[in-house]
Amino acid sequence: MTTRTAADGTALAGVRTDTTVPPERPRSRRRYSADKPQRSTALTVMMVAVLLYFLIPLWWLLVASTKSNADLFSTFGLWFSGTNSLWVNIQAVFTADDGVYLLWLRNSLFYAVVSAVGAAFLATMAGYAFAKYRFPGGNAIFSAILGAVMIPMTALTIPTYLLFANAGLTNTPWAIILPSLVSPFGVYLMRVYAADAVDETLLEAARVDGAGELRIFFGVAFRLLVPGMVTVLLFALVATWNNYFLPLIMLNSPHLYPLTVGLAQWQGAAAAGGGSKALFSSIVTGSFLSIIPLVIAFLFLQRYWQSGLASGAVKG
Repeated sequence: MTTRTAADGTALAGVRTDTTVPPERPRSRRRYSADKPQRSTALTVMMVAVLLYFLIPLWWLLVASTKSNADLFSTFGLWFSGTNSLWVNIQAVFTADDGVYLLWLRNSLFYAVVSAVGAAFLATMAGYAFAKYRFPGGNAIFSAILGAVMIPMTALTIPTYLLFANAGLTNTPWAIILPSLVSPFGVYLMRVYAADAVDETLLEAARVDGAGELRIFFGVAFRLLVPGMVTVLLFALVATWNNYFLPLIMLNSPHLYPLTVGLAQWQGAAAAGGGSKALFSSIVTGSFLSIIPLVIAFLFLQRYWQSGLASGAVKG
């Protein structure tokens, strides 16, 4: 440390003028990089535990669907028995109660596909409108929709039932489809996705060429929004396919039941006894068969789903 001297010769005490550069500390060599990712035993163990948590129920379902009703209760649950009864169980599923399982499967497909396509389309239009147009109350309306994400659907089921009962729509397919068309999370996801996926210059160029707003949406923006729309479609498809409580209170005709309610009826009959014990193997096999359409849908639409979900995760 030295002392600087002013122009009149007075010393400027306390002012550091040391210009000596401290020796540079040797940088520690990074032990990981993009090509050499860091490995953590604790994280690996945790990921394996999470993987087992999700896979063990599916493995049990697969193993149990190959067992007869007797083996289902007398053998180890996570491994196969000596006899493979999968084909017998499948035949029992599709022939029980005059083949009502096929009717429930058709109902589930109809409810899920119509609801998912409708919910994805409406969410895409709403998200695009919130992202690209400025109108009075837009932020307040979007905040209300965002708040609706926090409300569980179960809490709205009874009010929805009373509303549909007054309209005479209970015990009809509309009682399942119309509530499933509302997807607040889908609107939020599509707003975030549309804000980045659709360039404002494209919209301005289309307007200069004389295109109307409806034509701009379907001719320009819609193709760019397809990955995000597929993501919303998959979420809505799974939500409607797995929905149990809403069909349970809305429907009272067995020919309108989806798989969730129909299998629950079989389970209730089997648990009540009265000669229905043999249905347990059919219930397990029916549950295993019911997840196959969802697995196919995810595998077929996986690339769209990943791109749309990643875009929504990193932008806000």
